[in-house]
Amino acid sequence: MPIIEAQSVVKKYKTGEVETTVLNSVSLSIEKGDFVSVIGKSGAGKSTLLYVLSGLEPVTSGHVILDGTDLTKLSDKRISFLRRNNIGFVFQFYNLIESFTAEDNISFPLELNGKKKSEIDEKIQPIIELMGLSKVKDHYPYQMSGGEQQRVSIARALAIDPEIIFADEPTGNLDSKTSQEILNLLKMINTNFHTTILMVTHDMSAAEIGNRIIKIADGQIIE
Repeated sequence: MPIIEAQSVVKKYKTGEVETTVLNSVSLSIEKGDFVSVIGKSGAGKSTLLYVLSGLEPVTSGHVILDGTDLTKLSDKRISFLRRNNIGFVFQFYNLIESFTAEDNISFPLELNGKKKSEIDEKIQPIIELMGLSKVKDHYPYQMSGGEQQRVSIARALAIDPEIIFADEPTGNLDSKTSQEILNLLKMINTNFHTTILMVTHDMSAAEIGNRIIKIADGQIIE
C-alpha cells in the first residue's frame, strides 16, 4: 500500500471574484521508503502539492491518503495531531524560532507532544551529533549560517521519528556546496532510517538525488 496517495486532487484559490486553479486533477502514489523529487518551474504548483499532501492545506476536491488515512475525512485537530506525530517538514527559509537556540528548536516538536525533558535530551543528542550541530547547539538562528540553520530544520523534522519528511526547496537559499551537503543529509536519512522523503525543487541536479522524479507544470503532472 502506498504511504502517500493523491486521487484526482484539485486545489483552487479565490481572490475576490477571481478563482485560480493551482492543482488540476493530480493523481499519484508514493511507496514507503521512496525519495521522490517533484520538479517544476516557479508557479507550477509543486509547493502547493506538497502542502496538500502533508495536510498543511485542504484540497478543493479529491482525496489525499497518508499512510492509509484519508486526510479529507479528518478534522483539523486530527490532521494537526497526525502532522505532529508522523510528518516532518523542512522549509526553504528554515522557519526556526528566532528566540530559541538550535537545541531548543530541535526539541520543540517533542515538547509540543508532551515528552519529558529527560526523554527529549536522550532523543535529540544523537540527532545533534548526526547533523554535525554539536558546536552550534547553543547558538541562536542569527548566529548560524544558512547551512547550519537548514541542518537544524532537518534535525527538528527528524526528532519525532517521522514516517515522511516533506522538504520544500530545502536548498533554494543555499550555495552549491552547502546545497549538496544538505541533499546528502536527506539521502542519508532516507537510506539509514527508511524515511520516505518528498522534496520539491526547481533544480534538476538537486532532483536527481531522489530515486524517482515527478515533473509538474501548470498544476498537472506531466511525467
